[in-house]
Amino acid sequence: MSDWPPKPTNEPQPQSKEWQILEEVVLSSVKEQRRTRYWGIFFKILTFIYLFAVLILMMRGCADKEETTVNSPHLAVVNINGTIASDSKSVNSEDTIKALRKAFKAENSKAVVLNINSPGGSPVESDNIWQEIRYLEKQNPSKKVYAVIGDMGASGAYYIASAANEIWVNPSSLVGSIGVIMPNYGVSGLAQKLGVEDRTMTSGANKDILSMTKPVNPVQRVHVQSVLDDVHQHFIDAVKEGRGQRLTSQDPAIFSGLFWSGSQAIKLGIADKAGNLETLKRTLNIDKTVDYTVERSPLESVLGKMGAEFGHGFSESVAQKLQTQSDLKVQ
Repeated sequence: MSDWPPKPTNEPQPQSKEWQILEEVVLSSVKEQRRTRYWGIFFKILTFIYLFAVLILMMRGCADKEETTVNSPHLAVVNINGTIASDSKSVNSEDTIKALRKAFKAENSKAVVLNINSPGGSPVESDNIWQEIRYLEKQNPSKKVYAVIGDMGASGAYYIASAANEIWVNPSSLVGSIGVIMPNYGVSGLAQKLGVEDRTMTSGANKDILSMTKPVNPVQRVHVQSVLDDVHQHFIDAVKEGRGQRLTSQDPAIFSGLFWSGSQAIKLGIADKAGNLETLKRTLNIDKTVDYTVERSPLESVLGKMGAEFGHGFSESVAQKLQTQSDLKVQ
């Protein structure tokens, strides 16, 4: 009797060795993916907890600072450190004005101290701060403002200092530089040697004023000089108003852009006394200082950077999409 065809059977057929190896590899891969996913979730949770803890610590630090400000007699310090500009990475009028308002508003702040170490910067930012100091002084006549200059209080930094009731300096501080500058370079000769042709087109006869690749136009030079002189006069008027009768010297060189040592500045009347923050504390018999300077927190910096990068990426994406659509239309 023939055994063909073979009868069906329910008994499991033995797997080949190759199939067993393949099954083990697949199962191992699945387990590894699952393990990787679990570790990824774990580290994400850990990162979130860390950031949350940092945020809580920063908030607690701000709360502690505010509590000290309210409950303890102190000197309210506002730092003017670094270049004065509108961006948040340096001294700017927005943050400095916020700090000044808090310093004047604090009930137990006995005086406001401008702690200055700056070469100057934007005349607009400097004037904004100067005006706010003068306004707050009038609103709070019982609180004096002291400017304490460290290594340097020059140009826009001195502009701000001139609003104070007293300016204290180190004998070796660099003080003054009451002037205005607009840097510019001419490279027309170099461009000709390199074979570079300026093809700038304008609508408006003076739109290319101060072009680096063209000779100076005498009429434009006169105009630019008049602008600088006008801004310089604002600076001079602010110093004269702020210093008043304390500006003992009538030497016009004071307003020529020169700078002096701290001891020379006292003799000229553009500073009042020699000393530092510790000297001022002893003189006023106040031991505690509280820093009211507005500083961007690390979290704000990170978020700001992320926002800027997102905005940049988004704008590039939009521009690329518009360019693609334009190309399609042209075709």
